Parts: sequence; C-alpha cells; structure tokens
Amino acid sequence: MEFAGKVAWITGASSGIGAALARELAARGAHVVLSGRDAARLAEVAADCGETLILAFDVRDDAALADATAKAIAWKGGVDIAFANAGISQRSRALKTAMQVYRDIIDIDLTAQIAFSQGLIGHMAERGSGALGFISSIAGKVGVPMRTAYSAAKFGLAGYADALRAELTVNGVSVHTIYPGSVATNVSRNALNADGTARGRSDKAIDEGIPAGAAAKAMLDGIAAGTREIIVAEGGELAMGELRRTPDALFDQMASMVASGYMDKLEQ
Repeated sequence: MEFAGKVAWITGASSGIGAALARELAARGAHVVLSGRDAARLAEVAADCGETLILAFDVRDDAALADATAKAIAWKGGVDIAFANAGISQRSRALKTAMQVYRDIIDIDLTAQIAFSQGLIGHMAERGSGALGFISSIAGKVGVPMRTAYSAAKFGLAGYADALRAELTVNGVSVHTIYPGSVATNVSRNALNADGTARGRSDKAIDEGIPAGAAAKAMLDGIAAGTREIIVAEGGELAMGELRRTPDALFDQMASMVASGYMDKLEQ
C-alpha cells in the first residue's frame, strides 16, 4: 500500500502513538483526519500535518461517532485507512480492581473501537478497497499482570480484527492488527488505578521504550508490506509476541472459507 493521497482517520490522535501515526502519515503524503476528545491538542498535532480534518468527540458517543463518520467520508470522498487507536490502560491487581474499571476500559478500548470500525466497513467494502489498523498490544497477545482489564480488551480487539479480516478479504479490504510493546508515551501515566483514578506516573519500561515516531514508522511499514500481524516491540516483549504470532496460513484458511461460500451457507 502507498499512503500518498490517501485519507487516513485516526482515533486517539491527540498524543502518543496516534499523534505519531498522524505525523508519519502526513510525511508520507496522506491526508489525515484526527479524532480525540481534546480539540486544542488535536490542533497542535494538525499543525505538523498539513491539510487535516479535526473531528473532536468522545468515541463512546454513538451519535457523535455517526456524525464524525459522515464528515470524514465526505471530506475528500472517502476514507482509505482507519486506525482504531483510542484507548486507556490499567495498573492494578485483579483482586483489588473495581468492576467499573473493567467496564470503562472495555468500553473505550474494545466496544468503541468496534463501533468506529463498523461505521466504515460498509463504505470500504462497497468501494472494494481500504485498510483497517487495530492498535492492540503485546498485552493483547500475552496476559500481563496488573493489566487484566486492558488485556481482556486488547485480546478482544484482536479477535474482532481476525474475524473481520476473514470476512472482508473478499471485498478488497485489508485488516492489520498491531501489537506494540513498550512505547515512550503517556500510556502508563494515564492508566487507571484499581478505583478508576488516573495513575499519574509512568513506568521505567515505558519511559525507556521505543520512541513513538519510530514505532509509527514500523507500523506503517508493516501495513505497506501487507503484514497482517505487526509486532512493534523489543527484547523480551518482542520474543513474547513472536511466540504467539498467528501463522499466515491460518489467516489464509479463514479467508478461503469465506471465499468458498461459508457465510452464505450459514445465512440460508
């Protein structure tokens, strides 16, 4: 895939991986649509990205999402690439974590990202082209302590992406699941404690992680190469991700089932 001239929409674009993706996409010639809750911070990112469209809203607001989707598609006649990136992490033991923390993280990291994607897949399938990038995590490949809610959501996002890939390959839509390890962002500082409050401090592993710009380049290089699972990590995190990598042959098998009429038979 080439990015020049394409319209790319990113949720969670005001900071971290989302902002880095926006800047890297713009550097590669894409027109970027930036979404997040904070319009002022999105404007700061937009200043580095040339011609952009800012759509500020809460990803959990279905009406706002529907309105933003219509505007993103209308801006230049379609959305070519979409990144389901918005999310929040966790730093708390399961034994101490309030159930509302599970509900909030799954709502933001999983349900809202599914809703974002569902609003675009019909548009992409009808056009016969498009790409979807789902920002999961190494914690979406391997259950990580102190992140039970986050792992649940990120595993779920990967499962949705895998099933969606099987369905949409015949429509010319590619699906890429991205598994970052420690990337130098505010993810840990913004993570939720057991009671749902913001942690307010970072981790050494995050602070010394892959620079967000370098991570974004690796992600886009993977999409450009057609890689379906893109692991962006180093050291032990990379090793864990590779141990759980899904064989391409399995993805091909699932897509082949759909191409041979599997879904049509179930609908009869």
